[in-house]
Amino acid sequence: MRYKIILFLILGIDATILLFETSSLSISYAESMILYEEFSFLSLLAKISIYFFGTNDFALRLPMIILHLFSAILLYKISKEYVQKEKNRLWLVLVFVLLPGVVSSAIILNSAGLIIFGLLLFVYIYKNFSIKYTYFLLSLYVLVAGEFVYLFLALGIYAIYKKEKNFFIFNISAFFISIFLYGVDSNGAPQGHFLDAMGVYTAIFTPIVFIYLFYVLYRRYLTKNIEILWFIATIPFLLSLILSFRQRIGLEVFAPYLILALPLAAQTFYHSYRVRLKMFRTKYRLIFTIALIFLALNTLVVFFNKELYPYMNKPQNHFAYNMHVAKELAKELKNRGVECVDTDYKMSSRLRFYGVTNCNTYKLKEVSKLSTNKSTVTISYKNRAVYYGSVTKVNTN
Repeated sequence: MRYKIILFLILGIDATILLFETSSLSISYAESMILYEEFSFLSLLAKISIYFFGTNDFALRLPMIILHLFSAILLYKISKEYVQKEKNRLWLVLVFVLLPGVVSSAIILNSAGLIIFGLLLFVYIYKNFSIKYTYFLLSLYVLVAGEFVYLFLALGIYAIYKKEKNFFIFNISAFFISIFLYGVDSNGAPQGHFLDAMGVYTAIFTPIVFIYLFYVLYRRYLTKNIEILWFIATIPFLLSLILSFRQRIGLEVFAPYLILALPLAAQTFYHSYRVRLKMFRTKYRLIFTIALIFLALNTLVVFFNKELYPYMNKPQNHFAYNMHVAKELAKELKNRGVECVDTDYKMSSRLRFYGVTNCNTYKLKEVSKLSTNKSTVTISYKNRAVYYGSVTKVNTN
């Protein structure tokens, strides 16, 4: 009972911080496309939330926060098979909620949070219920999102390994149906982006965690200690690295699969820790402490990202710039009595969420600092101007 209270305390603090963080973000162009242009399960979730809670950032991001919290609970339950002690499972959940990629997926409307939840839900049902429920769930996944195509591929290979003919036929069929429905991204000329992919993985998981996950997957392959989590984590990861030799890939699609390796990593770490005498456990405690510090620091950077603007020469290079400006810009325009503007498509789509529609009465154009005048709208964070826009009334006479 004590550990369950601690679990819900961790999740409660996590949810509170995430909800607070929603007030500091603006809708991004990618999120506006999901909301206004896509017909998808993710878009449906966002629209349902907005229907009940109004058009605001809280309603936009609430479905992702809820999926994130359920994902943490599922991870806690799944990890029971791999990590017996409840206090160690709590450490695993803490690592999960502190991962930079997981934090981002919890507050950004994109497929990553949905994939993480879907993968964990599948594993939980696969391990605790009849196989017929997994068939039903996977059938739903075909319709929910194209990003689950790599799950079907991994399960197909797993079925070959386990010599389960029916499971193989089902998943390979689901794989090809998913490709037929959603297509395959093969755009761009062949270019090498392998190092870029490794760098992004490192940023998503932090260096120590990513290296250890890679080590665990490789070690289990050598020792033939592989099971369903290994296949789900490894096959998409290897595929992403292979594809990165040819083209730049969206790792927000592949990275959620690697998160399934966390219970395996926890099991390997705690086993290595227990089999050693106390005097030889120091380096393991040190590695875990350093990893936790890195995770905490990365999470703080994500949550307090606006504090970085005063130290940047070019604000547009800020990693979260695409999720800033729009809300404050819409508020400033409304303060000036401007309810609609003609501007570039990306900003227009973002402003639409905050009630500034598209029209030909006013024209909004981003300008440089040197061209500021009375018609300029300036958006600043931490006393650092990050956006200048010129608003002019169009003479229609």
